[in-house]
Amino acid sequence: MRATSTYDGEVLQPSNESTWLAITDETLPVAEASAWAVLPNCGAVVTFSGTARDHAAGREGVEELEYEAYEQQVVPRLAEIADHMRSEWPDLGRIAIIHRVGVVPIGQSAVIVAVSSPHRGEAFDAARFAIDTLKSTVPIWKRETWAGGQSWGLEPQHITEVGS
Repeated sequence: MRATSTYDGEVLQPSNESTWLAITDETLPVAEASAWAVLPNCGAVVTFSGTARDHAAGREGVEELEYEAYEQQVVPRLAEIADHMRSEWPDLGRIAIIHRVGVVPIGQSAVIVAVSSPHRGEAFDAARFAIDTLKSTVPIWKRETWAGGQSWGLEPQHITEVGS
């Protein structure tokens, strides 16, 4: 089931009942995504929120993160991840994968993944797969700014295909 997201006021809304995929420049709806993932037949909801932190390897005092994306490719690639998750863990209930672009202040969420499942093992495994696969397959880049300068990352990101 492929889905995109619409933006309505301050909260993104999922476009179908089981999958919520989006890219936005707004503050991410972490609590809303986690609550949305709850279903009566699912005893587990795992929510991962990747937050902007004030340091990176070899540099303290990171002041700001900024994300850029090849926006036309983000939701289709997120849909591939969700499709793969559903084939690997067929009992999954709802899947939300939402990434922020633009400036993300320290302490705010840059990405969220919420997954529901009848059992916790599948929910944890699927959520971990989603965030790990997103990092290597979705064309989103991060720039860190700190007192000594800025960088678009320590090394180039080579985009791979889902399942590679």
